[in-house]
This record gives sequence, structure tokens and C-alpha cells, in this order.
Amino acid sequence: MSTGFFHDEKCFWHFGGNYASVAPVGGLVQPAEGGGLPESPETKRRLKNLMEVTGLLAELDVTTAPMASHEALLRIHPASYLDAFKEMSDAGGGEMGLRTPFGKGGYEIAALSAGLAVAAVESVLDGTHKNAYSLSRPPGHHATADFPMGFCLMNNIGVAIRAAQATRPDLRVAVIDWDVHHGNGTEAVFYDDPSVLTVSIHQDRNFPWDKGGAEDRGEGAGVGANVNIPLQPGGGHDAYLYAYDTIVRPVVRKFNPDLIVVACGYDASVADPLSRMMAGSNTFKALTRKAMEDADTLCGGKLAMTHEGGYSEVHVPFCGHAVLAEMSGSSIVAEDPFGPRAAAQQPSARADAFHREIIDDLAATLV
Repeated sequence: MSTGFFHDEKCFWHFGGNYASVAPVGGLVQPAEGGGLPESPETKRRLKNLMEVTGLLAELDVTTAPMASHEALLRIHPASYLDAFKEMSDAGGGEMGLRTPFGKGGYEIAALSAGLAVAAVESVLDGTHKNAYSLSRPPGHHATADFPMGFCLMNNIGVAIRAAQATRPDLRVAVIDWDVHHGNGTEAVFYDDPSVLTVSIHQDRNFPWDKGGAEDRGEGAGVGANVNIPLQPGGGHDAYLYAYDTIVRPVVRKFNPDLIVVACGYDASVADPLSRMMAGSNTFKALTRKAMEDADTLCGGKLAMTHEGGYSEVHVPFCGHAVLAEMSGSSIVAEDPFGPRAAAQQPSARADAFHREIIDDLAATLV
């Protein structure tokens, strides 16, 4: 059994212009070269290109998938939202929600992005692949049922999990989100659902600014099945691994899922323009190893990842390469050009103790 790698060239064609970084163009904000938004196709395309050049891509089972069906999308998103999105997409594009612009055909590309996640999850559950990675674009973890935001138009992970549960009603899924921004959309989708554990490790009050507090634990039957781990800026490699060992692993193992899904964002990178968390590619490699160990222990190795954020066009490919090499057991290494910088910027012993103390305090209430 190999590692499945799901991607489609059409996802790279998603476009949202009229921004300069995250500021709308206009007034004194001049247009940016290349389309404007940090959410660029190049971060994902260059990951695929890097794996092709190193030979890693040849060691994966590379495939694509159809768009998520309308029925699958309706399990997460109401018809009113889907209809409005489709109408605007057919008319040439526009913008909905908060920072979610798209061009003509954006609806179909977003449905394809969700379809890649659906196929990746299904391929792991049906035994086609030992694990799988979906190079989804646009990303999905900020999209709630009827409000797209943060570059996310459809909740890819939500659609994929509900598609799997449609034929496996007893399926229990743990979602581990290590994108640097809070996974508010996935949290909202499953907030009252005890069959899905949602765990988000994120930089505190980065985006969305008013979401991601440790006190948000779910509601109704889902109380306790939502875990937020807000980290302070500058935590770096050790803080992420310590948070995983101290909080993520205990709550995931207690939940005892049948499948683990990772919202795999690379925007905790030391080179990312939208965060201050100082992670290197070795951080994502180590986190992947830990998630694989938990999947092996709990659910026969069933692990699927979907690509979320990450806005350094140079560094994201090396972070993703490290993850996919780890998933596939490959010996191929792409030396991280930011590795020395990440190592040099890790916190001092005193600062590291500060970050650990915060994580310990969180663990006292979350585990």
C-alpha cells in the first residue's frame, strides 16, 4: 500500500485578485503584482514541482478526483449559499464573506478542491492507500456552513468527513489542525457533534482574531469534543512538539478515532508572512511522525491530510516535501534552505520555559 497524492491542475487556476496581501486594493493601497492575495497557486504548484525534481513524486500514487457532488456539499453547506456562490461564479466571479474572492468558474474549482479531500479520505478508509494527501486549493478550514472567509470557500474536511459518514454512520474521526490560524470553520461544522473530535493548534489571536479560545469546548452532545490550543508567538519547533505530546496526543487517544484527518497548513513556517511561529520543515516532519504513530496505535494507520494555508512560496514546498517523505517512508530529502534560519530563531531556554508553562496550564484544563 502506497501513499496517495491527490491533486488537479485546475485547482492551481483558482484566482482572487484585487488585494495587496490582505488589504483590499483602492484608495492609497496600490495593486500588487501577481494577483495580490497571499493565497497563491505557487505555494502548491512548487511543492508538486519540487517532489517531481527530487523523485519523491514517483514514489507516491499520484491521482486526481472528481468534484464533490452537490449532495456531498449539501451535507455541510445550505442550498442558499451554494446557489449564490454558483450564480456569482457563472457571472464572472466576485467576493463573498470575508476575504474570499474568486473568478469565473470558482464554484467548480472549490467543489474540485473538496472532491480531492473526499477521495483522499475514502482511499484511506477503503484500503486503497495506507495514507493520503490532498493538495486542495482553495483551502477550507475557515469556511463555516454559510460564511466563507480567510481564502476558504468550502469546508473541504467537513465535506470529506460527512461523505465518509454517509456510508459509515458509526465512523469516529479526529481532526488535528496545525495550520497557524484557528480552524474556526471546521470547529463550527462539528461543534455539537460527538462523533468528530476537532483539535486546533494555532497562534493565539492571529486569525480569526475573536476565535480559538481554550474555553470553547463544543456544545450539546459535542461538549468536550472541541479542543483549542492557542500558542503564543515565537514558540517554534519545541513548542509545537510539546503541545502535541502534552495535549493533542492524550485527547486524541482518549477519543479513540477510526480515522485521523490533519488540516495541514504550513503557515507556522519561519518564513511565513502571516505568522510568527518560527517552525522549520523539521517541525512538520516531526508532527507528521507523531500523527502517524497515533494513527498506527488507534486506527490501523488510517491517516489523511488536506493542504490548508502556508504563504511562503519558497518555504512551503520544503515543508510539504518533508511531510510527504515521512508519510511515504521515503529516504529522499530536500534540504531546507530555511533550516539554519529556523534553528537560529528558536526561543532561548527562558522563553522556551515560558511557552511550556502556558501549554502546561492549557493541559490542566483540556486533558
